[in-house]
Amino acid sequence: MRFSIVTTSLRILCLQNDLFFLGRFKLKLLYKASIHGFTGAAFHQRCDNRSPTVSVGYNNSGFVFGGYTEQPFSQSGQYVNDDQAFLFTFDGENLIKYPVTNSTYAVRMMANSGPYFGETLVLVNGSQAVTYSNPGNYYNFPAAQMHGNDLNMTECEVYEVEGKSWRTVIWESEKRKELIEYIKSYKPTVSSVTQPRVLLIGPVGAGKSSFFNSVSSVFRGHVTSQAISGSSSTSLTTQFRSYSVKDGREGKPLPIILCDTMGLEETKGAGLDIDDLSSILNGHLPERYQFNPSAPLHPEAHGYRTSPGLKDKIHCVAYVIDASKVSIMSTGLEEKLDAIRRKVNLMGIPQLVLLTKVDEACPLVKEDVRNVYKSGYIKDVQEVGSRLGVPLSCVVPVKNYSEELELDMNCDILLLSAVLQMFLSNGPELWILLHYCDF
Repeated sequence: MRFSIVTTSLRILCLQNDLFFLGRFKLKLLYKASIHGFTGAAFHQRCDNRSPTVSVGYNNSGFVFGGYTEQPFSQSGQYVNDDQAFLFTFDGENLIKYPVTNSTYAVRMMANSGPYFGETLVLVNGSQAVTYSNPGNYYNFPAAQMHGNDLNMTECEVYEVEGKSWRTVIWESEKRKELIEYIKSYKPTVSSVTQPRVLLIGPVGAGKSSFFNSVSSVFRGHVTSQAISGSSSTSLTTQFRSYSVKDGREGKPLPIILCDTMGLEETKGAGLDIDDLSSILNGHLPERYQFNPSAPLHPEAHGYRTSPGLKDKIHCVAYVIDASKVSIMSTGLEEKLDAIRRKVNLMGIPQLVLLTKVDEACPLVKEDVRNVYKSGYIKDVQEVGSRLGVPLSCVVPVKNYSEELELDMNCDILLLSAVLQMFLSNGPELWILLHYCDF
């Protein structure tokens, strides 16, 4: 259970698969009219300067309704802008939301009333146990659907929403520019390794090739598709490929190489062969090596690197996991991932998890990718990192470009943050430095 709450009706309402507050949270009761009084003074004494909040009204007809705002209450008498505000009603089974239509007048701070949403819905109106309802101004809703036209209140509660976002992200164009500049100017400490190599490993269709295409798109300035990607029951990647991301179409290579492998499949003799993994990690595999699941690479194979340099080795492993399929991952795939993790751990190579297709996993993220760190479902899925021995801080949700024709700033920020994580938190440079003396 994610939170505890006093009111049974609201508790049921809040369990509607994250449709209410967009994620993992808990509610702190600030004001309960039957205890503290049906007055504006009692409401403001307990709720002013608190945010975000959800205000809930109840009537004898059994309706549960109210509103949400991210702005703190006050007694200024002024309207405040809040483009995240919405009204809602709950019929015991379904939650219906009515978003603000004119955010400039989302909430009004009236001293003698309770929660006051525009001129549209007021709970504890004029310090009385009644509701004021005037749909059409700033919020639109059918009155019969909202409260059954029963304006006499039996209860009013206001809750503060705590822990609304479980990871802080700045969704601004300046942040995107900052991330791009950092990645472009990054210089590894060891001069012999100008481009750390990151190996992408994951089940068929998880989005390994799409991740490279998406990162490349960010730096080229338009959606592009260099690596073969798509949907298939078997791996579309059949060769070992090393992709260097360029700053623009003819720009210089960026300080990172993304290495693509054949996808993992649960059945034996299909997909990436675990025995090939050691050769990949140690840098023995030649470029465009054709994977053969039934016959791993041998030292006699054409192009086999017998004495790979430090620059040829893998410096970081990124597990690419489809967020929408974590809960149904087969035992066979889990066993393969566990075997891979053990091999990577023995070599001391840093690891992270890329959670792809977050928009397919959660409808709130599909609606707005900025909800990714508000989604309780994505938060729960993030714990797949513990099954792979990866800290939660090294589990990074991303949204690859698939159907889009234009770049999206918010998708770019997630993708760039993932690349930054490959540089920083997972310590590929530390691994390089620790092994530098061997060469």
